[in-house]
Amino acid sequence: MIFDLRIYTFRNGAKMNAWLKVYEEYAFPIQQKYLGKPVLVSTTEVGPLNQVVHIWQYESQGDRENRRNTMVKDAGWPEFLKRSAELDAVHTQENRLLKSTSFSPL
Repeated sequence: MIFDLRIYTFRNGAKMNAWLKVYEEYAFPIQQKYLGKPVLVSTTEVGPLNQVVHIWQYESQGDRENRRNTMVKDAGWPEFLKRSAELDAVHTQENRLLKSTSFSPL
């Protein structure tokens, strides 16, 4: 089991909330269709602010690659990318793949 941890840091101001609206309308339905239900989608309240954190669960690296490669071919995905780029909201993006230990509850 692996987990895909994605951290998006946004420019100051209302950019994060605007991006969340675009993400919820255009990207999230497509992601659920191909990636399944996320483990977590959240915003930060303490520590580094203006961040959205996603965690997605996969059986393996191959499973992740196959699902994501199929997702980006969806006809609706370019619309999300276009609208996200127009906002110029994302300052940085981090992506980490976490491998579950044998004793992890997930």
